[in-house]
Amino acid sequence: MQAIDQSTQATINQWLSGNYDENTKAEIQALVDKDATTELTDAFYRSLEFGTGGLRGIMGAGSNRINKYTIGTATQGLANYLNNKYPHEKIKVAIAHDSRNNSDYFAKITADVFSANGIHVYFFSALRPTPELSFAVRHFGCKSGVMLTASHNPKEYNGYKAYGADGGQFTSPDDKLVIDEVNKIKSIDEVKFDRVEANIELIGEDVDKLYLDGITALSISPEAIKRQHDLKIVYSPIHGTGITLVPKALAQFGFTNVILVEEQSTPDGNFPTVVYPNPEEKDALTLAMNKAKEIDADLVLATDPDADRVGIAVKDNNDEWVLLNGNQTGSLLINYLLSAWQDSGKLDGNQFIVKTIVTSNLIEEIAKKKNVTYYNTLTGFKYIGQLMTELEGKKYFIGGGEESYGYLIGDLVRDKDAVVSAAFISEMTAYYKDKGASLYNALLDMYVEYGLYKEDLVSLTKKGKSGAEEIKAMMVKFRETPPATLGGSKVSVLKDYELSQETDLATGKVTKLDYPTSDVLQFITEDGSIVSARPSGTEPKIKFYCSVNAPLADRKDFDKVNAQLGDKIKAVMTDLQA
Repeated sequence: MQAIDQSTQATINQWLSGNYDENTKAEIQALVDKDATTELTDAFYRSLEFGTGGLRGIMGAGSNRINKYTIGTATQGLANYLNNKYPHEKIKVAIAHDSRNNSDYFAKITADVFSANGIHVYFFSALRPTPELSFAVRHFGCKSGVMLTASHNPKEYNGYKAYGADGGQFTSPDDKLVIDEVNKIKSIDEVKFDRVEANIELIGEDVDKLYLDGITALSISPEAIKRQHDLKIVYSPIHGTGITLVPKALAQFGFTNVILVEEQSTPDGNFPTVVYPNPEEKDALTLAMNKAKEIDADLVLATDPDADRVGIAVKDNNDEWVLLNGNQTGSLLINYLLSAWQDSGKLDGNQFIVKTIVTSNLIEEIAKKKNVTYYNTLTGFKYIGQLMTELEGKKYFIGGGEESYGYLIGDLVRDKDAVVSAAFISEMTAYYKDKGASLYNALLDMYVEYGLYKEDLVSLTKKGKSGAEEIKAMMVKFRETPPATLGGSKVSVLKDYELSQETDLATGKVTKLDYPTSDVLQFITEDGSIVSARPSGTEPKIKFYCSVNAPLADRKDFDKVNAQLGDKIKAVMTDLQA
């Protein structure tokens, strides 16, 4: 068995002899007594990294685990940053948590540390969705907020998402400043764990009402909802926080026939009915789709544990239930929003929409045709939130989103929001039903109008140190010798977001890209196909986002053209030798 290296052993010894509680020490000692080298190494070989979004990891004892001490250290670092940045101000923060095991306990630890540092805490008294935390930060004029969640990760995980004063996750330069303060803490003795009760204020239903009223005020087709109020909507919160607000939001919009998936309606951090509590996974929606078939529903909605992302299913023209991907739902939402705004004469050139660079360009085409300003941001909703804040008071944000099932309508929050999205997906379904169309046919009609766009995500897993080096080498190769053709079409443009430059491969002309630097490459072909190569920031993977498109003359041609585009994506990936 491989021995534990000196640095890791020193960290283990520090935890066994330091100012840690007896239960933690007993958990570590049990592993030492068992000679569990692999488990000990993984738990202590490094400190869990506080990244630009916060922390995420497996729960347990150790410096590379989510526990009282890693949460406490993160909070102390964030408190130090806030006290440095706002030295003469009364600092306020908001804290919420999801349904994961220990989320409520970690939220309490977070509140304890903030309060001990003289910071006023608005503390949600029970589990709430992530977007409501963003709303609370903005509503109460907080300087920061923390959400205890690991989003859609498996049950062994938990995490800590840190927010800035605008209600969005920290962006440059503040993200690095927070990380620096966290990394400065070298001993658990520097963390103030002693709760100051006077600095903690419980919040809950009053904030729910303000948030839900704000969402309801955004509705743009109330008459269609009145006529279609009994639309059959099957909803699953997948054992998460969505149960607290999504049914209420749908009721306030006017929907009277919402059917819950009872087996998944109780918050439960063990997620007993699914392997991954992720609405991107077909298995997570199986129970909801079975219920939809049973009652002949109009729409299926499912939200992830912290209710910032939503997956949907609709019935196709063969009466089969099909899952829509994030690009399809996002495009449908933008098409509906812009059409409804246009129909009511509200588009005056002062509105905008946003998507990420790896999200379908169909959204761009819709915005162009409606003459609405559109923006692309780097991957990550924090960049959408940052742009919204920059344009606040200058232009009005209608909506936006990303291919990974995260959308936002209106500017109440600065993060993806499954509560407002679920309400608007339902409103959109009612709007089309009121016109005699299904949501599926609305999708096909959109493709007939703008072209059929098909996207796929191919991830290659490369584990360990050698895997990381392999991924790095792949990116170097793509930069130095980009593919000449992809899927039978010549590559005409290379966008390199790390070098911040776009190269016309025919002429050699180079223009500057105005984005923060990011290790992303995009190949654009003469026929409009786009491939984005991006190493994952959180997993040992390199991801290829592939988008192809073709005209669609008629709804009835969908299956044939869709299959052709599927073959094209395979050809593109073969050309990349991925």
